[in-house]
Amino acid sequence: MLAAAVIVHDTAAHRVVLLQRGHESPFGQGMWDLPSGKSEPGEPVTATAVRELYEETGLLVDPSALRVAHIIHSAWGVAASQGYLTVVFAVHEWSGTLENREPGKHRQVCWVDAAAVPRAFVPTNAQALHSHLVGGDLMTLDGWS
Repeated sequence: MLAAAVIVHDTAAHRVVLLQRGHESPFGQGMWDLPSGKSEPGEPVTATAVRELYEETGLLVDPSALRVAHIIHSAWGVAASQGYLTVVFAVHEWSGTLENREPGKHRQVCWVDAAAVPRAFVPTNAQALHSHLVGGDLMTLDGWS
């Protein structure tokens, strides 16, 4: 399965957009996460990133503004028993008003100080966000022996 996640990084205010997964979420209930989701059949991963970001947060980004920040290759997932690949993009330009557009899935969507990211975070996306913020590794292998 192919997925995309987006780090919306306001470098001037040193903050990032995060969401807190709700009790209806298929995984990570109560945990913080990046806006993310699965690709639709025939959809480029950049289109997935743009679509999922808008569907979850109301923010609009131009696909040409997306920059690959991290790659996550996991051996398994809730909806992908054969594994998945997540391309994590960073973007510094957006339009729209931040809102929780999927309140059934997310408790909240908000700006968070990049120096105060909550600890209860979906682990692989937490690694990707941390790597982006400190200039670390560009890939995470998860669950492979």
